[in-house]
Amino acid sequence: MKSKDLRERSTEDLVQLVAQLGTDLFQFRMKNFTNRLDDTSLVRKTRLDIARVRTILAQREQAAKSEAR
Repeated sequence: MKSKDLRERSTEDLVQLVAQLGTDLFQFRMKNFTNRLDDTSLVRKTRLDIARVRTILAQREQAAKSEAR
């Protein structure tokens, strides 16, 4: 996922996306542990996507706090 595409989404959508990515990450890790995951790079890519979304959410929260002042 690209940051540009993520920034266009609503905050509620991003929160749901983090939850979904967390579930996917758990599934990928379990499949990798049992040697059923073909593309092991999915674990790293999913972790990076979660970090991207959380960063955008944190930036939005920080911007909302600065506007409230």
